[in-house]
Amino acid sequence: MAKDLAIILNSGSVNSAVVTAIAMQRYRPIFVHLSTDPQSGSRWQAAYEQQVSHFKPYREHTLVMPAIAPSSGGAAAASVAADPRAKGHLALQLIELLPLLSVGARLASHYQASAIYFGLRAGTQTDDLATATEFAQIWNELLQLPCGQPELELTAPLLELEPWQVVDLGFQTSAPLDKTWSCDEETSEPCWACRGCRSREAAFQQAGKPDALHGMRKL
Repeated sequence: MAKDLAIILNSGSVNSAVVTAIAMQRYRPIFVHLSTDPQSGSRWQAAYEQQVSHFKPYREHTLVMPAIAPSSGGAAAASVAADPRAKGHLALQLIELLPLLSVGARLASHYQASAIYFGLRAGTQTDDLATATEFAQIWNELLQLPCGQPELELTAPLLELEPWQVVDLGFQTSAPLDKTWSCDEETSEPCWACRGCRSREAAFQQAGKPDALHGMRKL
């Protein structure tokens, strides 16, 4: 019997690759990607397209929505909704998730999907974890009760993990971590100096795993 369908919010990030690998253990994936650049061509977009080629989803939807570009600016900010790699203002991350989850819910209804997967990660910090957990619970209740989707489940499998644990889980699930992007700069190679690159490097080092993108390190 064919697997049920699941909507996966994918930004091209490490979290997105790992979440997709987890979801595909049970479901056929339908990818949803948000682009705030009408010209596309961003490095995040390129990483997302690499993941599309790797996972070969049942369907793929790229939404161009420049009007809701994050106010914090930068390519990394555009991905924060699906991949909050570094510590930051959780409330802003949750606000930026709202349009993605809304689109995901609409597509889930259209495809009669069983789940929506997204890469929200709060870690073990008590207050942030409690807030993020409540956020996910509220959305589940909203979709299942007022919206009449009792079989639809909103799933954030990385919610309680630290970045290095996400990397470790990625290796366990054979996620294509070489087809991900973390750099805050819109360049052809990671800068290894920005917050995104430093967070990524620390996560791989703490997990004791090699990062294929280090082959792109600038000398």
